[in-house]
Amino acid sequence: MRYVPHTKEEIKAMLEAVGLRNVDELFSDIPTEALLKRHLQVEGGWDEEQLRAYFRKAASGIPDANSAVYFLGGGVYDHYVPSAVDKIIALPEFYTAYTPYQAEISQGTLQAMFEYQSLICELTGMEVANGSLYDGASAVAEAVLMAMRINGKRRVLVSECVHPDIIEVLRTYQLGQDFEILTLSQKEGVTDLSELEDLSNVSCLVMQNPNYYGFLENMNQASELIHKAGGLFVAAVDPLSLGVLKSPHEYGADVVVGEGQSLGNHMSYGGPHFGFFATKMDYIRYMPGRMAGQTVDVDGRVGYVLTLQTREQHIRREKATSNITSNHWLMALASAVYLSLMGGSLPELGQTILNRSTYLAQKLASVGYPLWQRQYFFKEFPIKARDAEAVQEALADSGYYVGPVIDEHTLLVAVTEKRTKKHMDKLIELMEGLR
Repeated sequence: MRYVPHTKEEIKAMLEAVGLRNVDELFSDIPTEALLKRHLQVEGGWDEEQLRAYFRKAASGIPDANSAVYFLGGGVYDHYVPSAVDKIIALPEFYTAYTPYQAEISQGTLQAMFEYQSLICELTGMEVANGSLYDGASAVAEAVLMAMRINGKRRVLVSECVHPDIIEVLRTYQLGQDFEILTLSQKEGVTDLSELEDLSNVSCLVMQNPNYYGFLENMNQASELIHKAGGLFVAAVDPLSLGVLKSPHEYGADVVVGEGQSLGNHMSYGGPHFGFFATKMDYIRYMPGRMAGQTVDVDGRVGYVLTLQTREQHIRREKATSNITSNHWLMALASAVYLSLMGGSLPELGQTILNRSTYLAQKLASVGYPLWQRQYFFKEFPIKARDAEAVQEALADSGYYVGPVIDEHTLLVAVTEKRTKKHMDKLIELMEGLR
């Protein structure tokens, strides 16, 4: 598509139409100190080899999962990714496929999407799932919008123990939307359910399990309380925890969402990842995103279709359930491959993670880093430290990465199945030396 710059007259006409005097006023909500007041210091163009050399040099000093030991938590984790995952998603039929606008000619893509949805339903215990969303945070926000479409209520309860990045994304979604966000306080690292008193006109309750601190919430009680008041229960979950914890279906979740990075996706410096989204059959028409379904053709052969494509591009704008433009399909496909290979081992995997994280927490407590709060946890836990940032920086100098820092005296530590006893004992030794 040819780029044609606007003339001065066209720019003036557009500014007048929106009631502005100049282009700078378009950015008036940005703090002045954040604005660049000089031209970019851009050198002349480089050829391919110069560009490759630059990025090789830039990346040479950055530690990765092969050169450092990661105990990092807070949403992205160093989990094992079977070699078959990368091999299969690299097939050109998958790796180069664009979103299927003429969906039914892409039978392989649709079948894989259908199988992914089936696996997510089996994992969560829910009845229907979509083809994935951008990430766990956008999945939570879309679940909230869906709840309001279902019951028409405009108040949303969100636990303070939900990941702060998720809450920020939800507040971004709130801009331009007529709904109120109310937060439930944390008490000793978990949601204070005693605050659930006035639930009138509450559309849904959002809770995360394990929560941001890695602690386990009382999801049964929360579900019971919000349902009694006529609201919906949105559960954000760690998918790998479901190998050892109750499925969201068992405690009555209406919508189940989460970050899918731990299901066969590399850390990738924070993304791209994907969000999974599952719900009850009753709410399928309110669900955002797209969903593949299985059918038969005129000759009775099994075929796959896009059963739902609910964005404004496909149907009348007022009927659209979201403006999600696509799913993170390649990442979702990676999770389908992962679950196909590892699904039967999830209980064993979950128990391994639980055992190793418990071991490390106990050992760290014995050398002066006790748990921030005494609660049951899965995979990650917060510890007390005299100076959390100083501990984090000192460990990084030794090639051991922990965090994030929650506050001045609290540090989050995560343990995946990749962390061996040798890794953990070395971390304990290093941290004991910092006391």
